[in-house]
Amino acid sequence: PSWSAMVLFNLSSDNPGPFMLVGIPGLEQAHVWIGIPFCVIYIVAIVGNCILLYLILVERSLHEPMFFFLSMLAMTDLTLSTVGVPKTLSIFWLGAQEITFPGCLTQMFFLHYSFVLDSAILMAMAFDRYVAICSPLRYNTILTPKTIIKIVVGISFHSFCIILPDVFLLTRLPFCRTRIIPHTYCEHIGVAWLACADISINIWYGFCIPIMTVISDVILIAVSYTLILCAVFRLPSQEARQKALGTCGSHVCVILMFYTPAFFSILAHRFGHNVSHTFHIMFANLYIVIPPALNPIVYGVKTKQIREKVIILFSSKGTL
Repeated sequence: PSWSAMVLFNLSSDNPGPFMLVGIPGLEQAHVWIGIPFCVIYIVAIVGNCILLYLILVERSLHEPMFFFLSMLAMTDLTLSTVGVPKTLSIFWLGAQEITFPGCLTQMFFLHYSFVLDSAILMAMAFDRYVAICSPLRYNTILTPKTIIKIVVGISFHSFCIILPDVFLLTRLPFCRTRIIPHTYCEHIGVAWLACADISINIWYGFCIPIMTVISDVILIAVSYTLILCAVFRLPSQEARQKALGTCGSHVCVILMFYTPAFFSILAHRFGHNVSHTFHIMFANLYIVIPPALNPIVYGVKTKQIREKVIILFSSKGTL
């Protein structure tokens, strides 16, 4: 028996069987109803981000660095919500709780990668606004197409290199106990807890590296906006001040919507032993559905060029 147990152990550690995602623990009876707002918000995210991408693509006046970063944010948001929400809805509505180990790793990678990349894009957008407001005359010489491509490739590759080790840290672990994940999607630490081995390196890497990366982004964003505010209040005309504050206002809204639930989820995983598991999982789901849905709305309402183009787009559709 011990020999067969060893064989089974080796097989399971090489290629663990399917995992079970249970959804939101404690709210199983309400899954069908919880799925409805999730689905509506997801549709809003898809439609909103696709309209934003379409407008930025076809409108020559929106071919500026700020809108290029905004289109990148829209694509990352589409990835973030699409990797998480359809599976969540299949758990809520169809009871399709099973996910293969490779499927789980793929979902985890793209969720974490989209999150870190989103954070880096928000930092790039803060830098763009800083140059636009603090050095308007040098804007086109600083943010040349070549520079923008370098920034985009740099932040994409940087985010990829930060998250890829998570995959290898999980594949080396043996899973010989339960394969039930009390969550709606696979995340690094959530899966690592199920292993019957020492996961201290997973906890250290999975918690410290992304947190340090994201905190450095937040610090740079805060510095950018502090310098922007100082410059805005030195502007001579009231109109110029209002225009600058209007543009930055939309960015700050998006930044707060993005970081607040994400930080809560990360910290609750590490320190929130008193936080109810149901509340934690609900909150963890918010950051993969709410920011992708609200970003296009906030930018659409707050950014004059986009607002005007959306009105033209829908009024021309109405007159056809």
